[in-house]
Amino acid sequence: MADPDPATNVRIPSEHEAFHFRSLAEVQAQLDKLALSLPFTDDISPLLAPAEIGGRHFPNRLCIQPMEGCDGTSNGAPAELAMRRYQRFAAGGSGLLWMEATAVVPEARANPRQLWLHEETVSEFARMREMLMAAAAESLGEDHQPVTILQLTHSGRYSKPRGIPEPIIAHHSAPLDPRHDLGSEYLLISDEELDRLQDRFVETAHLARRAGYDGIDIKATHRYLINELLASYTREDSKYGGSFENRIRFLLEVIGRIKTEVPGLLIGSRLNVYDALPYPHGFGMARDGSMEPDLGEPIELIRRLHEAGLDIINLGYGNPYYNPHVERPFDTLASGGYIPHEHPLASIATMVEIAREIHEAVPEMPLVATGLSWLRQFFPAVAAAMLEQGWCQFAGVGRLGLACPDFARDLIECGKLVPTKLCITCSSCTQIMRDGGRTGCVVRDREIYAPIYQRCRFRDPD
Repeated sequence: MADPDPATNVRIPSEHEAFHFRSLAEVQAQLDKLALSLPFTDDISPLLAPAEIGGRHFPNRLCIQPMEGCDGTSNGAPAELAMRRYQRFAAGGSGLLWMEATAVVPEARANPRQLWLHEETVSEFARMREMLMAAAAESLGEDHQPVTILQLTHSGRYSKPRGIPEPIIAHHSAPLDPRHDLGSEYLLISDEELDRLQDRFVETAHLARRAGYDGIDIKATHRYLINELLASYTREDSKYGGSFENRIRFLLEVIGRIKTEVPGLLIGSRLNVYDALPYPHGFGMARDGSMEPDLGEPIELIRRLHEAGLDIINLGYGNPYYNPHVERPFDTLASGGYIPHEHPLASIATMVEIAREIHEAVPEMPLVATGLSWLRQFFPAVAAAMLEQGWCQFAGVGRLGLACPDFARDLIECGKLVPTKLCITCSSCTQIMRDGGRTGCVVRDREIYAPIYQRCRFRDPD
């Protein structure tokens, strides 16, 4: 086990196991064995029902989740593979395209090819949206118009704009600082810098509207900068740290400003509600230092965000650089990874239960559920049941969408998913990113991404 730290204090003791199920009955038997619960239904119609949120019409409740492709230009514009990826997603039939992390300033980029929206790239972002909308209409007809949300981000401690780590941190973290050899003397981003950063988020929202996107997402997940601010309990002498009011200030004020200064945009947030990092380093965590969630603060934040004008929450969990199994259960670990000390179904059950609790506490806030790709062909049965119960309003997939971008069309036209087209959670898409290449599905999109994978593994990233 190369890196066991994230899995040493888990919520439900159980053995990690690869996916091997041939029927829902087998899944249920495993759940019973683990004393876990997931909802199921044979009726997938809730997934295909339209929705109206924030003045936008969604043709169905299926969502492509934001996944960085690392396939932009050096200037931040979407390059050829990014254009191809979003055309495939759009033609695939999902009603909501929640598009990938797009930096608001150059130093916020997580890699040298991360998308970056600014005056010089806005026309290319507009062209990408025009191309994906044309692909959707050609595939499913003019009436099928997916809603597009562009995710705006600052990568924070994972900033790597020149290909080497250049962390920008909001607080010192005992679990995470050693990963980049950050000592106690390493400077935190200042309040004045955060004030200016608010302006950059608002300016980039203006550009997203000009490029034609339906909405924007203020990313507050996966230990990027805004998520780190939410957990900045130990940030002293700062209006952005310490108390709950201070820690939520940046996110709340940015959303309030965009609502006022950039009218007409749908506003969302990909929001971590359970960091799976012990207090005082994680948001949504029990104060006893365990890995148990405490949703008191996340729920109160969601209430405040709704009052500020937020239209939709995309639920997030954990940290893909530290404890990826929390949100992205896998069969095969990436190089340098770890084997979790819990069954993938335990991770999924935790996410589903948290979604249920948040819905019941703040039923007026539409939610996008996530983390269901490991279930493969059984994903629709769980997702539709969650929708049926009202625990979420959209079901999002990440890796499953990379492997099978037309999964939604398969559900629309055939009523089921084809197992041989789906993600096998082999972590190869993650491995390409870690190795510095452009990201995609090595198994199902082999012609494009297998050569990239091989070059990256042999340390020849393009």
